[in-house]
Amino acid sequence: MTHFLPSRTLRALLTCAVLSATTFAHAQSVFRVTTIPEEAATEQVRKFTPLASYLEKALGVKVEFTPVSDYPAAVETLVNKKVDLVWFGGFTFVQANLRSGGKVVPLAQREEDTKFQSVFIAKTDSGIKSLADMKGKQISFGSQSSTSGHLMPRSFLLQANINPEKDFRRIAYSGAHDATIASVVSGKVDAAALDITVWRKFVSENKVDTQAVDVFFTTPGYFNYNWSVHADMPADMQAKVKAALLALDPANPEHAEILRLNRATRYIATTPDNYKGLETAARSAGLL
Repeated sequence: MTHFLPSRTLRALLTCAVLSATTFAHAQSVFRVTTIPEEAATEQVRKFTPLASYLEKALGVKVEFTPVSDYPAAVETLVNKKVDLVWFGGFTFVQANLRSGGKVVPLAQREEDTKFQSVFIAKTDSGIKSLADMKGKQISFGSQSSTSGHLMPRSFLLQANINPEKDFRRIAYSGAHDATIASVVSGKVDAAALDITVWRKFVSENKVDTQAVDVFFTTPGYFNYNWSVHADMPADMQAKVKAALLALDPANPEHAEILRLNRATRYIATTPDNYKGLETAARSAGLL
């Protein structure tokens, strides 16, 4: 019997195929998590790494948390299935759901996210005491894709008959809530809008002097953040992720620390219908 040895080229191709398959298998064994960059990357890593470690134990797979550069990147990574789980703001969830043709599934939100609020801040000696006082001033929002730092503040301004493009001298976009606070403290802008939980965190950690800068308007409540996955994720894995998030128990010290870092009392189930109001607000504000 004659034996034929594979050519060097064929052997190389076979080796590449095996390596590619191994790499793919490794990629599939890693559960990838990211979030909208509402704060600096170092703060995101500090906040979400303990949750990633918790999910690794709960899901039985390696979990990696990786920050992204901006809000649109968080949307695209899930739409294109580059990550498995994303912490979205309500508006970025709406954007991702529309971009994907309705294939983004919100699994859980914080209890706080059922009645979320934004705050407007200014220097206490600025003379700004109401939304109307902002006219003719320099104003900062957060990211243009931020729910609490742009969409909803803009929506409430419009309801108060204030058109940001016409009534403000200048509009800036800081990109993140911590940068928004800094822009008011430094005097780069006269007033700004941001996430109420970030503001409270800065106050509680003495990172801002409320004698110098403080809240002059707090919005009504609205639905906000959630943890979302792509609809193509197997149903059993979706169920495991959701169960793990809902199982975080404030009576458990390890869980309590994760919840504290995520500024949550606990996670509860959510549905796409909870964000219909945000979609309507975004369309009314000309952001969709």
